[in-house]
Amino acid sequence: MEPQPPAEQVLRQLGRLLSQRPGVVTELGALLEAAEPRWLLGAGSPAALGELAAALSAFAALPEREQDAAELRDGDGAYAAAAERAADVGRVFLRLLAKLEAAKAEESLGPAVESVLRRVMGHIYVLAVTHLAEGAWSSAGSRAVAAELLAALVRAAGCGTVAELLRGRKEEEEGGFAAVMALLRPQLGKDTWKRNPATKHVFSWTLLHITRPWLSQHLERVLPASLLISDDYREENKVLGVHCLHHIVLNVPGADLCQFNRAQVVYHALYNHLYSREAPLIQAVLLCLLDLLPVLERAQRQQPRPTSPCDEVLQLVLTHMEPEHRLALRRVYAKTLPAFVQRLGILIARHLKRLERVILGYLELSDGPEEEARLGILETLQCTIEHAWPRMPCRIPVLLKALLKMIWDVHTDQGSTPEPVRAALLQRATECLILLDRCSEGQVKILLEGVYSCCEENRVRECIRRVQENT
Repeated sequence: MEPQPPAEQVLRQLGRLLSQRPGVVTELGALLEAAEPRWLLGAGSPAALGELAAALSAFAALPEREQDAAELRDGDGAYAAAAERAADVGRVFLRLLAKLEAAKAEESLGPAVESVLRRVMGHIYVLAVTHLAEGAWSSAGSRAVAAELLAALVRAAGCGTVAELLRGRKEEEEGGFAAVMALLRPQLGKDTWKRNPATKHVFSWTLLHITRPWLSQHLERVLPASLLISDDYREENKVLGVHCLHHIVLNVPGADLCQFNRAQVVYHALYNHLYSREAPLIQAVLLCLLDLLPVLERAQRQQPRPTSPCDEVLQLVLTHMEPEHRLALRRVYAKTLPAFVQRLGILIARHLKRLERVILGYLELSDGPEEEARLGILETLQCTIEHAWPRMPCRIPVLLKALLKMIWDVHTDQGSTPEPVRAALLQRATECLILLDRCSEGQVKILLEGVYSCCEENRVRECIRRVQENT
């Protein structure tokens, strides 16, 4: 009987045949299932298995497309074939992981198992995450195999979660994130990142699993790619990139962000997006800026400026809010405005003239059943009164008229606004009237006396009565 050839020789030979005979994938699966762990994990096997994993990944890879090609749709023939190949390769990887799990029982094979895992983990992870979510390039079969494969990889690495697999089980232990990024980096260049439509999703999904304090050591790997994706002309890519930037801002210490002027670079990238007219993008950008502004302001205490980045952002936001007629954008602006007022505090007084015009315009118009814009603008008014109360008495005639008109409109509106929303609007408007009365030393109570005596609507009278009874 002829002696069995070394595992590395067989594995390399099969790897070379992959591109010529697709049926080799089935042979590989059968070989791995039948192989003895000691034969499979011989001296040269870790390197051979690493090469085989790379060959299998290349075999299962999505077809490249032109950098600016239109988005591919479900049912594309090339994608359907790629999904089928990915499912087949995923099953081969599952057999390999099962064999590695079984080999752990033999203590002498432990180092070989660890060596193999280090070499194949990145390839297995990228394949699994590529087909994990529903996309034009995945199928029900490839998604099922991908989910099973990712769970098996986490288990084989002795980890409890994907995050632990990526960052390492212990603080001093290097996880798999560096290996994954080494595979993704060539695909995340300026001229390459659009050629594989799954790359941006694999990158963002992976990034969101790395949190503080582990992310800071990988900042040089993840920040350029996030900025690149956010700078695209397609809205969905812009939003995805901004979400990645937001995750970085939340999970990297401010000192690291400010080093080499990184925070300023991120700020300018986000600021330019404020000229967009797309509500999802504006919402993502404003939320990200609210977390980035404190970092910038701490860094700029060394070099005081007449206006802060928060002033710059709010000035532009108010400029866009005033003429805005699209309801989706009005809601986004109004919901985030209170946080900017809170951020500036008494310094909101710099923006009162324009802010007052915005408040009056948004109080006047209903934005639908949930009244998100009106509720947000009432909260903004409340915060403004609390922080800039010395500047409020001279504005009472205008604000009082606008609040009373809104209360009347809400009460008499026969539209589809739910009762809890009406109640919330009246409650917030009443609270604003109470705050105005306090900062004007009772002027509002005096002005409301005539309104109360001639008003016959009980709900409106109730709001006025609450203001008059407040002490």
